Amino acid sequence: MAIQERPFDLLNKAVGKQVMIRLKNGLDIRGKVVSFDAHMNIVLDGAEELESGNLKAKIGTVLLRGGNILFVSPA
Repeated sequence: MAIQERPFDLLNKAVGKQVMIRLKNGLDIRGKVVSFDAHMNIVLDGAEELESGNLKAKIGTVLLRGGNILFVSPA
């Protein structure tokens, strides 16, 4: 039987790696996960806003509120 991982286990593995996050307002943000908390607030470093997969704007370090996140995916 395969061991199931919990969402926070997967986020722990993502610390220090690039992820792509889609927000409820439709924005796609890509960056390296610095940290996260129990509310799934996520801090990204080197964050970039994407539009149709293409770079739209460089943001830098950003805190994304967990309540605004639709999904987190490996970049």
